[in-house]
Amino acid sequence: MSGNNKRYLLYIAQNYSYAILRPLQQAIQARGDEACWFLEGCEVNPAFLRPTEKRLLTIAEVKAWKPDAVLVPGNMVPDFIPGIKVGVFHGFNSGKRNQRGHFQIRNCFDLYCTQGPATTLPFEDLADKSGTFKVAETGWPTLDPMYKGELDLAYDVEGDNRPVVLFCSTFSHRLSCAPIVYDKIKALSEQGNWRWLVQFHPKMSKEIVDKYKALQSDNLTFVETDNVLPLLQAADVMLCDTSSVLIMFLLQGKPVVTFKNNTSWSHLVNVEQLDEIEPALKEALRRPPELMARIEAYCDDIHPFRDGLSSERVLAATDDLLENGTAGLKRKPLNLLRHLKMRRKLGYWRI
Repeated sequence: MSGNNKRYLLYIAQNYSYAILRPLQQAIQARGDEACWFLEGCEVNPAFLRPTEKRLLTIAEVKAWKPDAVLVPGNMVPDFIPGIKVGVFHGFNSGKRNQRGHFQIRNCFDLYCTQGPATTLPFEDLADKSGTFKVAETGWPTLDPMYKGELDLAYDVEGDNRPVVLFCSTFSHRLSCAPIVYDKIKALSEQGNWRWLVQFHPKMSKEIVDKYKALQSDNLTFVETDNVLPLLQAADVMLCDTSSVLIMFLLQGKPVVTFKNNTSWSHLVNVEQLDEIEPALKEALRRPPELMARIEAYCDDIHPFRDGLSSERVLAATDDLLENGTAGLKRKPLNLLRHLKMRRKLGYWRI
């Protein structure tokens, strides 16, 4: 197969997946190949598509278009659409006790493009046991614009030189610190010593979102976005809980303060009490050398690629599988119930 005129389907089910796959779309188009989007389900908003981006509306249209490969930042993709299936992950393994799904094989993919040794080694072990997929360590395409310096400065404020604190929180009621730290953040924002940016997982409860929106002032901005990278760039330090976005922040070489994080990671500044938050943020803003060295070592393990070329590596690994085929892989289990559910969800019953 030649290097030109390949077709790649960008298959997403969440709004944050636009930002995950757009660097891949850019790399695909830069080499003269084609990319189209398919939006699964009701949790992804088509309004986030740009005027120049092409969308296929139905599975019938997808089958008629005949993609060579399907690039997926989620855990599932139907087997009844054409093309090899490539998993590119929707985030990092943040060490949550309930995050077994990060390393759970659902027999949907022919290739997993991993982010770094911390992900590659477990998936290579799973590949050896399963025999149904291959693994390539490529880095995560989502971060390419960050490493290339292509992000806009949307959250910078001219003339405001205060340190910027970014507060992010997961939506899980059991793990989210947003309800607990509300009063503390309100008080700290009213002091005016720092500028606060607040951004939550899209599934965060409306009640919590509305409470934080009500705090907006010259000192605090609530942000709703499908692309967190410019936010990460704008902040000097992050306050978080267990959300995997904290790893993306660390990969800039910036410190993270966590509240009741359930890991024992030494590259985080973890606190257990509300009155410890302010001193911890002050210490993190000082960037002590011992902490920064631990962050650097962690980043080398989780995502060693700093060149902004992960998209190109994903496409190279995909091309390699397209060139050499999947003949060396075992046949995937049928998983009839799972695929029946996918057909019902997508309303597609043809063979």
